[in-house]
Amino acid sequence: MPFILWTLVYWLSVRLTMYTNWLDAGTWKSLVRELFAPQAGYHLWFIIMVFQFYLLFPLFRRIAIQIKNRLKKMDCKQQNRIVFAILLISGLAYGYLLYLSYYRMGQWAVTPGIGQTLLNHRTSIFVMYIFYFILGAVCAFMLDRFRSVMVKILPWNALLSILLFVYLAYDVLRGSGETMNLNISTYLKPTTFVLILSQMFLIYGILHLLSVKSKFYKLFTWIGRYSFGGYLVHALVIYWISFFTRPLQLAGYHLGFTLLTFALTAVFSLFISYGLSCLPFSRYLVGLGRRRITTTKLDKIEPGMKAPATNSLTE
Repeated sequence: MPFILWTLVYWLSVRLTMYTNWLDAGTWKSLVRELFAPQAGYHLWFIIMVFQFYLLFPLFRRIAIQIKNRLKKMDCKQQNRIVFAILLISGLAYGYLLYLSYYRMGQWAVTPGIGQTLLNHRTSIFVMYIFYFILGAVCAFMLDRFRSVMVKILPWNALLSILLFVYLAYDVLRGSGETMNLNISTYLKPTTFVLILSQMFLIYGILHLLSVKSKFYKLFTWIGRYSFGGYLVHALVIYWISFFTRPLQLAGYHLGFTLLTFALTAVFSLFISYGLSCLPFSRYLVGLGRRRITTTKLDKIEPGMKAPATNSLTE
């Protein structure tokens, strides 16, 4: 329901700022197209992609359980080797898929037909993000081990995240002129994929070092609670900010204004999401409120204390 409502909101936000013949059938056909290939609410592709995963989830769950049952029959070293091999092979294959997507698939989409349609809308297809779901399944079955690894690699991962962020920011700025060319660095670019993984691991490692009673932990918990609604509304916030920034001459100041826009968008989006969650029927606006988080045994361990040791990936 939030997807349908926000699709309508973004569609209206565009239509109300331009001449629209409300009696024309083409006008309403464009609304139907928005439900399958969002343009006004360009970021809503993410929900379409995740919906595909939910449709296929029973199949993926069965495969994951079968793999886990086989791993249980092996010793810890064998489990580690096989899981590492699964991640390595699938990661390399996914990296190659992203290489094809960024550098080759655009050239393939020249012949009209279903193939061209799929290639042109590949950013909304579940397969193009398959590795993240594989990684999520592995983490679910080896949560304690995953947490300990994230803490161990935290210093090196922090350095990697900084270097990758600087490189990608430079790459975008180098290819931009008066306006920022965000197509240079997309979700389906190999280097962006590595940065996303590094930042996910970095944030997870940092959060695991924080006490559940700390203010930062509570802040991140609050952000997580309202992040879905913030995601839905953030494009509108960007539109509002751009109303003030577009008339400005920003050549040479792109980086500073990009960081400022990011900060303002994040803050306003989260507070708008919080405000909408207080309204009646908020579940239809920003989704269901999350259940109160219950701390696990490992979460209750204060920073500096040792976590229960385990070498098994399936325990």
